[in-house]
Amino acid sequence: MAQGIRPKSAVLLQAQKLLCYRSKFFAAKLLYSAAHAVTGTVVDQQKIDIKNIPVHVEVHKPDAGKAAVYHPRDRIYVRAVKGLHQAIRRYMGFVFMGLFMLLPWLRYDGHQAILLDIGEQKFNIFALTLWPQDFTILAWIFIIAAYALFFVTTFYGRVWCGYLCPQSVWTFIFIWFEEKIQGTRNQRMKLDADPWSVGKFFKKAATHFCWLAFSLLTALIFVGYFTPVAPLFVGFFTLEAGFWAVLSVLFFTLCTYGNAGWMREIMCTHICPYARFQSAMFDKDTFTVTYDEKRGENRGPRSRKDKDYKDKGLGDCIDCNLCVQVCPTGIDIRNGLQYECINCGACIDACDDTMTKMGYPTGLISYTTEHSLNGKPTKVLRPKLLGYLLVLLVVCSAFVWTLYSRVPFEMNIIRDRGALYRISNDGLIENTFTLSISNKSQQAVTFKLSVAAEVELGWIGEQQVSLQGGETRNVPISLVMDPYASTAKSLDINFSVAQSDSGQVLEQHSRFFTGNP
Repeated sequence: MAQGIRPKSAVLLQAQKLLCYRSKFFAAKLLYSAAHAVTGTVVDQQKIDIKNIPVHVEVHKPDAGKAAVYHPRDRIYVRAVKGLHQAIRRYMGFVFMGLFMLLPWLRYDGHQAILLDIGEQKFNIFALTLWPQDFTILAWIFIIAAYALFFVTTFYGRVWCGYLCPQSVWTFIFIWFEEKIQGTRNQRMKLDADPWSVGKFFKKAATHFCWLAFSLLTALIFVGYFTPVAPLFVGFFTLEAGFWAVLSVLFFTLCTYGNAGWMREIMCTHICPYARFQSAMFDKDTFTVTYDEKRGENRGPRSRKDKDYKDKGLGDCIDCNLCVQVCPTGIDIRNGLQYECINCGACIDACDDTMTKMGYPTGLISYTTEHSLNGKPTKVLRPKLLGYLLVLLVVCSAFVWTLYSRVPFEMNIIRDRGALYRISNDGLIENTFTLSISNKSQQAVTFKLSVAAEVELGWIGEQQVSLQGGETRNVPISLVMDPYASTAKSLDINFSVAQSDSGQVLEQHSRFFTGNP
């Protein structure tokens, strides 16, 4: 082989490898060399000069004299504010917190009105009892809740987070304990900055004691939805409650104490998934807490008597930062829409109070839409909102129909596994079954059993069964037939169980084997 000519196969193989690594320049060069190798032409190898560039890497060693302190977040000291939206939030929180604490104690027909008994696998909700077979009803409830949330979010933003979310409700209650024990926002900041003393220790200890006591109370109430609440309270404080009940109460106590006392806005901004996908439901006609930038900018302090502030290039915002101080997530709403905003309206009340004192029109921060800020009309009835409403009505209708058509009892047929049929002492063809009857209601009910077939079948066993609420009974029965009544190998039969009071009937299909060849 001539000097300077490389084997054709080797050159093509290297070009293919370089093309796989997207190195087009060198691959093209090798293909060029391969083409000349095929024609027998000697190719001079061109050399590329390589220039060494010195790189100086400076290593910074930690200063041993300075302690490395990691601050995961700056603590948010929420300032108390009064106003329309905070009054609505407080009243709604008071009503729903009262319902939460009251419902487990209600009695209905001699039992706890709402008891989600997981151990017994039944949920009692007043007169309704749900069993594992009724899982579709629970699924409809969750679907309705989801689409109701989507509908409200599309119309009015994250008002669920600001007004009714348990995380927000418990957080505001814990902040209320702080205000009553440690004082106002400035007093709490000063208390944390002061060195430890007896007074500071007492205030901090009292605050955490109230947090833990309230967490324990709400944990007992919550676990009381899943186990009888009265025995739970007595057994917990007398140390006679079961292991799992005590463990559940302590677990939810620590979770409530940690979430509302320490994590607070971290749950809303980093853990809750709703904050991440809420923007998918927003549009330019969604009412959200918004700062009117055209009216407020430029910001700047001024005297109340200064009526010529606009001639100085100032807007209505006096840059008091109260909207930031009252925000439970610590954001500045003047920076625009942010996923941390929970639409609680605290900044609206603070800003309206300031505007009133300054003699300016309120509404610098308000529930408004992007179209409204741009001078365009807001479309309340729009395809997205109507779509959510339509789906919500459909799933509500399906839920109501499921409840209406629900049969409060159940029957399962179990055939004798020993033999499909047998011949009795009287020469009759006999099939043996076990009927499993379940009373899914809360009251005692009497059921009547029967069977229908093409030929006359004799019934051996009980035909009337009385069951208590929630009771299941296996009823063994036998069906007999004259061997000359049919020449078929098997017959279609329908078992029926009828509730004597309501007249509801439940049927189930089976087969009767005749023994004919």
